[in-house]
Formats: sequence, C-alpha cells, structure tokens
Amino acid sequence: MILAINCGSSSLKYALFDGEHAVARGALDRIGRGGVADHRAAVHAVLDALPVAPLAIGHRLVHGGSSRFEPTLIDAALLAELAAVVPLAPLHLPAELRAIEAVRARYGELPQVACFDTAFHRTLPELARRLPLPRALDDAGVRRYGFHGLSYEYLAGALSPAQQRRAIFAHLGNGASMVAVRDGRAIDTTMAFTPAGGLVMGTRPGDLDPGIVVYLLDHLGFDARSLDRLINDEAGLLALSETTSDMRRLLELRATDARAALAVDMFCYRARMWIGALAAALGGLDTLVFTGGIGEHAPAVRAQICDGLAHLAIGEIVTMATDEERMISRHTRRVIG
Repeated sequence: MILAINCGSSSLKYALFDGEHAVARGALDRIGRGGVADHRAAVHAVLDALPVAPLAIGHRLVHGGSSRFEPTLIDAALLAELAAVVPLAPLHLPAELRAIEAVRARYGELPQVACFDTAFHRTLPELARRLPLPRALDDAGVRRYGFHGLSYEYLAGALSPAQQRRAIFAHLGNGASMVAVRDGRAIDTTMAFTPAGGLVMGTRPGDLDPGIVVYLLDHLGFDARSLDRLINDEAGLLALSETTSDMRRLLELRATDARAALAVDMFCYRARMWIGALAAALGGLDTLVFTGGIGEHAPAVRAQICDGLAHLAIGEIVTMATDEERMISRHTRRVIG
C-alpha cells in the first residue's frame, strides 16, 4: 500500500494505492482557514482514517531548486535542501515540509519519497529556461522552472504519441499554468521562477512588469513581506472581483457584477494570449488539452478561451481529468523498489 499526499497551500489531497488500484481517496480544504489547524494536523487526520497503514508515503513537492528533479527518498540532507529553497515556493513548501514532519512523528523511519513538480520541465531548452539576466544569477538558480509537472506527466502518459506531436497542456485551477509539448517533451511553459508567474490565477497575478515591484517598494511603502502577500494572496481573480477567487462563484455573478465579469474575462483573455504564444513556439498546434478544476469542470471558460483561436486550426481539443496522486504513487513504488 502506497499513500500519496498532495499538499496545496491550504488543502491536502490524498490517495491510498494497492498497485494501480486506489483503495481510498479524499481531500481536506481550508486548512488553517477554518478547517483543521495546519498540515500536520491534516496528515494525522488522514492517517487516522486509512483502512490500513501504508508501506511508504510519497509527497508532491512543488519545488526542489536547481538540483532536485528526480523522485528521491527523503532523508535529513534532502530536508535541509528543501528548507533552503522555501523562498522559491513560500505558499507550498512550508506546508509540504510540515506534512513530511507529521509522517515522521507518526511512523518514524517509514520510507517517504519526494516527487518534484518541476521534473516534467527539466527538458526545457536553454532558450526557454534561461532568464535575460546576468549569468551569475542563472548559476545561482534564478531561472525558469515550470510547475504542475506531475499533472502534465500524467496527461502525457494517457495521450497517444500523435496527440503530443505539437500540444499544449492547460492545467487551470486556483493555480494555473500551461506547457508546450513537442513529441512528449516540454519545450516552454508559463510559470517561471516561482508558481506566481504566467497566467492570471485565483490569488496570484501571473506575469507583472518587474518595474511595478520596484515602484511598490520605493514609493508605496511595500516591503518584502507585504509584497509577498500581494503577489501570492491578494492579487489575481480575488483582486479583480473584489469578492472571491472561486471561478464557480464568479461565473454565477458575472451577469450582474461587472467586477466578476472582468475577472472571468481577464482570466480567459490571458489564457488565450498564452495559447497563441506557445503555439508559435511549437510552430503550430495539433492538440489542446484542458485539465484541473477549472479546465475540466467549467465549459463556459473553455469556450471563452477558445473563442478567437480558429486561426490556429487546432486539430483536437481534449478535456481530461488529471491524477497527480497516481503519479506520486508510481514514482514512490519505483524509488522504494
């Protein structure tokens, strides 16, 4: 039995697998925001609910820095490395580290495996990976990484080679990104150094003019902490609508609330722009795949994104459920043998 734990910033999804069969699945939401106290408590709640104790546990790790991509057995050295790269994913890594600590407190030396969300993007060519900054910063790890890799890896395994000749995978949820795939390999992506870049998201702005950051710091009284809150917690759909970051609610409100309509329209507009850009990088587009909470369950959003893309002559548009937990289980089983 392999337990897959998939931590979000305020959520935790899990699945217990016996081989490829999911014995149990579940999710905890609003962790620390009216739900359980924190991710440690969430993990203990999950472990208490399992029908049997797992033989190993795999974790989704959003970021492993510039040196960690392959699924890896978790030990003290890896934990120290992950603690050092927390600033690269401040919304996610602290929660994921707390989940690992909770398992160790409960089960001691039970094998745990880190599965990195950046791994799918390790094939990015330098043209896409490198930022136009001095080489010393690139050597220090300031580069484009890409995220949602476990989701994209699952999609790639479920699609035929022909469907991945020139494809864009769009993982659209509270966090949202896209990846351009040529013959099954990532060649460019929307998220960059952190999961805050690229598309408009629930509480994240996507791409910003870097001069805005300088202006906020120099003239509007922001410091690093308030800037972090703005970029990760106070921007995106929430900032535009001034009410909610939930796309379902925004779709209900947009007929009577201009702010909600603007939030939905900007989300779709920026997504359409990125599809055009990634299609240009691919030299054409054979397959467009939607997944994630919004991508899979909001047909009105999919239709609005695709409106105006007729010039791309997309061969096939696919809607798929992703399964990050299954990929975590597969990697964990392989690592522990």
